[in-house]
Amino acid sequence: MTRFSRAITASLKPLALVAALALPVLAPAQSAAQCGGNFNGFVEGLAREARQMGYDAGTVSRFLSGARQDGAVLKADRAQGVFQMDFTSFARRLISNNRLQTGLAKARQHQAIFAKMQRDYGVPSGVLLAFWAFETDYGAFQGDFNTLNALVTLAHDCRRPELFRPQIFAALKLYTMGDFDPRTTTGAWAGEIGMVQMLPQDILDNGVDGDGDGHVRLKTSAADALLSGAKMLRHMGWQAGQPWLQEVRLPADMDWSNAGLQTKLTPAQWQSMGVSPRSGTWAADLPASLILPQGRKGPAFVGYPNFNVYFEWNQSFTYVLTAAYFANRLSGAPVFDAGTPEAGLAGAQMKALQKKLAARGHDVGKIDGILGAGTRAAVRAEQQRLGLPADAWPTATLLGKL
Repeated sequence: MTRFSRAITASLKPLALVAALALPVLAPAQSAAQCGGNFNGFVEGLAREARQMGYDAGTVSRFLSGARQDGAVLKADRAQGVFQMDFTSFARRLISNNRLQTGLAKARQHQAIFAKMQRDYGVPSGVLLAFWAFETDYGAFQGDFNTLNALVTLAHDCRRPELFRPQIFAALKLYTMGDFDPRTTTGAWAGEIGMVQMLPQDILDNGVDGDGDGHVRLKTSAADALLSGAKMLRHMGWQAGQPWLQEVRLPADMDWSNAGLQTKLTPAQWQSMGVSPRSGTWAADLPASLILPQGRKGPAFVGYPNFNVYFEWNQSFTYVLTAAYFANRLSGAPVFDAGTPEAGLAGAQMKALQKKLAARGHDVGKIDGILGAGTRAAVRAEQQRLGLPADAWPTATLLGKL
């Protein structure tokens, strides 16, 4: 699954950056014995370990004989960042009318597959269509990095060997099953494969032979890719028959500190505060969080338990909210009300804010200009201290007061 990298078209390049948030960076000392050193010696070590697992020497040799270090993979990894757009701008860029219409056409084209997906895994068509669109533009751009080289390169690198080294042996297992070719299998720079971009271990755990040909081929079979993605979502905790996101209207004044994923209230409780669905009725009587991606004057949603599953797919808040909203659009929801949010901070201003928050004892993580969970929590705390509406949206007013 592409929790890590995205498609390569101009319209999808933002996702290649946002998705990188899901890749934790650990200190090299944690896995020093499992990474680094002479590259050929490292590959020989992989071969020894594979033989110890029970793979015969010939199979291991054929699998690893062409493995090489890929500098382009390392360059892509080092270039990770976040496409610093607010939710409204990001969503409008990613969700074009063409992408929406293509998604609806794909739903009709693969109606039987989506019906099976809903029946077997409880995942509505819009959810997978949105991921399919954002990951690879419905399969059109799946990445052209040699997957084995990408995995071996990243495992040899000492940033996250504990993540990528096991993927090499998962790919070896797929090779013995006839579902991976070390010479020709390609995908994203971080080793993900296919239309919805899954890592080798994800394919082993959740791969589905949707077209009945005896293989799981996520690059060429829409049935395999979509059903595998749905199975993976269910494995992550997706609950059948439950909503994920709903747009709401807000009163002019409320206790804004209740907004955020940390607070979960029932629809009745939100209703008592003046929150109401923008259209229709509440989607479900389930605990829900109030989501204000651009503060109290911007778009407003409630996220139900299934919304949290999105973070298992990708850890970027903006990506997750956009994907969940696009799933709603593909399911018939109207365009969201963008409201009139106050201008946010970006670049140097965000870094300046983070430095001031850190100086006041808040844990904002790296000073990187990214509005992540730690920075949002710190913003909310300072807004409360200063008597400002505590909606966790950083503005020039807050920066000035700090």
